Amino acid sequence: MLSSAIFFFCGYKMSTYFLVSTTHPTQIIKMTTPHNAAVSFTSLLLISSLLLASSYLCASEAQSSPPIVNGLSWTFYQSSCPDLESIIQKQLKKVFKKDIGQAAGLLRLHFHDCFVLGCEGSVLLNAPDGGPSTEQNAPPNLSLRQQAFEIVEDLRRRVHKKCGRIVSCADILALAARDSVLLAGGPDYNIPLGRRDGLTFATEQVTLANLPAPFSNASVILDSLATNQNLDATDVVALSGGHTIGISNCGAFEGRLYPNQDSSMDKTLANNLKKVCPALNANGTVVMDIRTPNKFDNRYYVGLMNRQGLFTSDQDLYTDRRTRGIVTQFAINETLFFEKFVASMIKMSQLRVLTGRNGEIRARCSATNSNGKYLESVVKEVAEGFSELI
Repeated sequence: MLSSAIFFFCGYKMSTYFLVSTTHPTQIIKMTTPHNAAVSFTSLLLISSLLLASSYLCASEAQSSPPIVNGLSWTFYQSSCPDLESIIQKQLKKVFKKDIGQAAGLLRLHFHDCFVLGCEGSVLLNAPDGGPSTEQNAPPNLSLRQQAFEIVEDLRRRVHKKCGRIVSCADILALAARDSVLLAGGPDYNIPLGRRDGLTFATEQVTLANLPAPFSNASVILDSLATNQNLDATDVVALSGGHTIGISNCGAFEGRLYPNQDSSMDKTLANNLKKVCPALNANGTVVMDIRTPNKFDNRYYVGLMNRQGLFTSDQDLYTDRRTRGIVTQFAINETLFFEKFVASMIKMSQLRVLTGRNGEIRARCSATNSNGKYLESVVKEVAEGFSELI
C-alpha cells in the first residue's frame, strides 16, 4: 500500500511517501520526494495521523527535559559510590549473555513498581511470615519474573559490598531497567538518582487501580495514566514501546481470540497465537514483538500498523485517533521513538519518589529494616492522603 504526505513537522517541511507492504508487512519504506509530488487520495488518513502526531510531538519538543524532583541528582553517588553504574552494567552484561529475556523482566518490574506507589521499591517487598499479602500477590504482578527479583537482590549485594549500605533498592532497580534497555539495543541515557526505599506496600485494590489491564482500550489507558501518573499521550505511546521486548502468557490476550477473534487483529497472527493458546486458560507464552523479540527497537510500532499488536491496550493505540499519529511517527522514525522514550522514562522514574529522610535504605530489597515487624498496609496511607509518601 502506497501513501504519501506533505506536511510541516516541528518546523520542517516534509514530503514523504510511506510504503507498507501487504505481502511483507515487516517493513515500512520511507522515500522523501520533491514537494510537487502528487498526493494520492488514499493518503488522507495517514496525513491526518501525522499532523495529529506533530501537535503532540512538536509541542513536547519545545519543552525542556523533564524537571528533576527535589532530592534527586544526576551525580548523587559520584563521591559516595562512583563505581555504582559500572557494577550494575557489568553484571547485567553477564546475565543477558546467558538470557537476554531477563532484560524485559527487569524493565517490567520497574514499570510495575513506579505505577503503584511510586518508584520506591514497594513491589520488591515480600510479606513477613503470617503478615498481609503484598503487591507481588496482586493479579497484575503474578506474572512478574521471579528471576528479576533475584537479579535485583544480587545487584544490591554487589553494590553494598563495594560501597556500603548507601544505595537504595529503588535506585538499583531504576538503573537495572535503564541498562536493560541499553543492552537490548536501545538508547543510552542518564537518570537522576537519590531515591529511597519505601516502608510499606500496596493492597491488591490499589495495585489494580494503578496498573491498567492488557485488555483495556486506549481511552482507559490514557485516562488512567493521565489521572494517576500525570503522563500524556506521547508518554503513554512511548512507554508502551517497552513491549518491543519480552513475552506474555496466553491469559493476557486470550479474549482477543475466544470465543470470537478480534477484528482488529491480523488473521495470520491470530492463527499462530491459537497454536500456542488453543483454548481459554492455556498455559503457553508468546513473544510480544514478532519481528525482533529480543531487540529494543521501533518494530513494535510497525506491528501495530499491521494489526499485529498482542494486547488490546497495544493495538488500540493505533486504532484511537488521539494516538494513531504518534504510533505512525515512531514506526517511521526510530530516533524519534528513542528520544521520546528516554524523556518519558526519566519522567516516569521520578513518580512519587522518596528522598532525603523519607523512607530508608534497605539491607535486603525484599524486606524493610524493621526486623520482622509487620509491614503496614497502604490502606492507612490512602486514608491519610499518602502523607508519609509525598
